[in-house]
Amino acid sequence: MKHRVSEFHVPVPWGEIRGRIWGPDNGRPVLCIHGWSDNSGSFNNLISLLPSDWRCLAIDLPGHGFSSHRPAGVFYGFPYYVADMRRVLEAVQWKCFSAIGHSMGNALYPEMVEAIVLLDSFGLLPKEINNIIRKGMDEMIEYEKKMGGRKEKIYTFEAAEERLKATNPFLSDQSAQTLLERGVKQTNIARMDLEQCLDLQAQIKAKLLLIHTIVTVEGNHHIHLNDPAVVAPIITDFLQSVTAEDAANQAAK
Repeated sequence: MKHRVSEFHVPVPWGEIRGRIWGPDNGRPVLCIHGWSDNSGSFNNLISLLPSDWRCLAIDLPGHGFSSHRPAGVFYGFPYYVADMRRVLEAVQWKCFSAIGHSMGNALYPEMVEAIVLLDSFGLLPKEINNIIRKGMDEMIEYEKKMGGRKEKIYTFEAAEERLKATNPFLSDQSAQTLLERGVKQTNIARMDLEQCLDLQAQIKAKLLLIHTIVTVEGNHHIHLNDPAVVAPIITDFLQSVTAEDAANQAAK
């Protein structure tokens, strides 16, 4: 059965958050959160292989894809992305959902997440968070100085594709074209240290695929985009194992 898909957008104070939404209005809610410098297009191939009665929402995080950039001088960081996802959830009125992607949102709103699938998380950088934030701020300020007199560059689609593949050799030709359909822009990031990540993970109450079982498959960091048929049945089996009773118990906690 073919998945029904449409464009999604929700207004925010600085513009709008865009994305795509698949499946029936009353389908099982699944929020798909893309990786750094990607966009919602990274889930196009995977979602087409998931059950067609699921309601899958893949968003373009601010500064990515078709979503508006934050105002000049405003930083990009995980806490702000969590607030962005909370805005989206308010717009679609989801009280409980499953998530595919990054798990930080569950750490802040554990009562809303019934199950999580983590697709090849990057791992942790064992550095002090204050040094990382300071470095990120310094780089952002230097970037703003350079951008002041910089003229916008224009590339052909082929040139943009080559630049993207040069920076991300894991992408296949088709995957790079899929991401470029919504555009890609790189922004700054502040990573947490090991202690902070473990503290956030300790607050997760939902069933977690990474903890429940570790599944190793042939492929690379973009396996869900390059070859989604490998991971689609694993994700489907796990999320379908979460029963309605599990979800009710989770919501009651």
